[in-house]
Amino acid sequence: MTTARRQLIDAESTPFYHVINRCVRRAFLCGEDALSGRSYEHRRGWIVDKIRQLSSIFCIDVCAYALMSNHYHLVLKIDLAAQQSLSPFEVIERWTGLFSGNPVAAKFLKGDSLSEGEQILLVPLI
Repeated sequence: MTTARRQLIDAESTPFYHVINRCVRRAFLCGEDALSGRSYEHRRGWIVDKIRQLSSIFCIDVCAYALMSNHYHLVLKIDLAAQQSLSPFEVIERWTGLFSGNPVAAKFLKGDSLSEGEQILLVPLI
């Protein structure tokens, strides 16, 4: 059974976290597969670009990273000051930059007035 991130991560006690993710079943993330001769090195740039994009959206500093052929390591620091300084508009703007959003979020970003029910829909985002 999974555990919610808000129960796993306590940025007040430590803002630093070591994250590991790996491929399974002999799949390659980067590098060259000696068995098939195929190169997956082109993915390295994609992964670094995605790490940069996500760290800027989620107010996370990347202290260090290492990309290996079938896994990667990240040492991350949660930037609480930057996160707490975001306005509701900035939070929703960042969220819609990553996801397609919804009509209520689009209405909010345009500056249109929201009904009470529509405001309730946006509370989890803010």
